[in-house]
Amino acid sequence: MQIAVASGKGGTGKTTISTSLVLCADEPVQYLDCDVEEPNGHIFLKPDLIYSETCSVTVPKIDESLCTLCGECRDICRYNAIIQFGENVMTFPELCHSCLGCFRVCDEEAIMQARREIGVLQWGMADTIHFVHGRVRIGEAMGVPLLKAVKKKADSKKLVIIDAPPGTSCPFVESIKDANYVILVTEPTPFGLHDLKLAATVLKNFNLPGGVIINRSDLGDDRVVQWCKAESIPILLQIPFQRSIAEGYAQGQNLVETVPELRDTFRDLVRNLNMTVGC
Repeated sequence: MQIAVASGKGGTGKTTISTSLVLCADEPVQYLDCDVEEPNGHIFLKPDLIYSETCSVTVPKIDESLCTLCGECRDICRYNAIIQFGENVMTFPELCHSCLGCFRVCDEEAIMQARREIGVLQWGMADTIHFVHGRVRIGEAMGVPLLKAVKKKADSKKLVIIDAPPGTSCPFVESIKDANYVILVTEPTPFGLHDLKLAATVLKNFNLPGGVIINRSDLGDDRVVQWCKAESIPILLQIPFQRSIAEGYAQGQNLVETVPELRDTFRDLVRNLNMTVGC
């Protein structure tokens, strides 16, 4: 089973929740940090990253000796990665989404496949936890290809916990779309509720089951609770604010290390999800 931990905004506690789940699981578990632009699960799980590989994507390179300047490659590219100025054809690899459409429409076979590095994929073990994350190359605008490489490491024989990136854009969608269940982490603030609604809409569009965990639940108001009840979205857990949790987080300590009494709570949560939506 794949459980994705996500939210509509950053700073709600996705990594805190996802790492707590993997530490409390009874069964073989794998942690995928899909926030490739700013992975931080390793700070709390402290894995031994044994393996590493460079990830790259396919981009076009024009063979001017074969190009007839027909403009077909330019016309099919929706991202302006190929531009034609008179008799000059220019490619912009940073804009290319590697859809390979330009290769298909070039009857003269004037487009060659080149590779562009986008980041690095790393994996190893954190005690008994299989750990995988990606680090996108500095300056890289698109993290989805590297995110897909992280997800390809998912082990179908293990419980897979996906730490999704913040927001509700393409990386968020790519992270959760194959999950069996999505946990949305939020906070009881106007911003938290606004972005929770956006994330819940995505789940509804993909027909994905999900529930909500409210972090720092006693610092705001009850509008998140009331909205979840009105939308029939289960509230899985409410975690009150504790200064000790914030202090532990600042020192790289996981939630269940700082507050050991929460171990049983997270263990029961994993067990309940396995019973209700397990594959």
